[in-house]
Amino acid sequence: MINSLTIFAASPHVSIAADEIFTIAGISITNSILLGILGYIVLIGVLLRAVYVVKRGKKRNFFDKLVLWGYEVLYETVVNIVGNKKIARTLAPLPITLFFFIITQYYMGILPFVGPVTLHDIPLFRGFMADLNMTFGLAIVTLITAQIYAIKVHGFFGNAGRYLRNPLKDPAGAFEGILEIIAEFSRTVALSLRLFGNVFAGEVLLIMVAFLTQYVATVALVPFYLFELFIGGIQAYIFFMLTTVFIAIGLVSHNHDDSEESPKSAHSSADHAQPAVARE
Repeated sequence: MINSLTIFAASPHVSIAADEIFTIAGISITNSILLGILGYIVLIGVLLRAVYVVKRGKKRNFFDKLVLWGYEVLYETVVNIVGNKKIARTLAPLPITLFFFIITQYYMGILPFVGPVTLHDIPLFRGFMADLNMTFGLAIVTLITAQIYAIKVHGFFGNAGRYLRNPLKDPAGAFEGILEIIAEFSRTVALSLRLFGNVFAGEVLLIMVAFLTQYVATVALVPFYLFELFIGGIQAYIFFMLTTVFIAIGLVSHNHDDSEESPKSAHSSADHAQPAVARE
């Protein structure tokens, strides 16, 4: 095993699926999981540091201030999208956690040792966000959370009424319900594929640039690393925004009786329980 561990591969290794490194009790441990564990350790350490600084009133360095500033900005964004502070307070931890989780794992995936270090000609580490299983799992969490909050606001049958309507009494509404079901699954697929595609493309770009430039890779990769740092923040923020918006959409009332009200009165009655994001 030690003899098979190399620092620089002879040729670039590009694989859409994560590669298995070893198994534990029949459970496959892939190279993306190995780096994901390291990412978890880093993220938990950063967040515990932030909690310690706030609770103890310790002097904050630049990184502490950056993390706390990011949290405050993201929280205010959730409040503005949802439009209901009570709901936003309970909802905010999920999209904010997803943001910090994704950006941490994204940055872990572009570290210099990801790719060149191989075991049996297989990269020992691979970005956790470059694993479609992981991004699809995050999208499913968003889908389930959206349904849970929709049920809290509308009730079980009220939420079901968004999708299931009597085609004899309301054929247009029944067709709209079918479109809503398709939309829920399409959002889940879009969330997972968007993130996976961007992360995977970024890692392939870095691998190919490093392979083609060889001895001058240290210099050639600098602008590409800076670009990936920027893209990582953008992708994490996009996932955060889409997660918040998709959940907020489910909180909006779809009662067609509201159409009988004037636009002003309908919006006024919705202000107390419905998010502002989907009011049109």
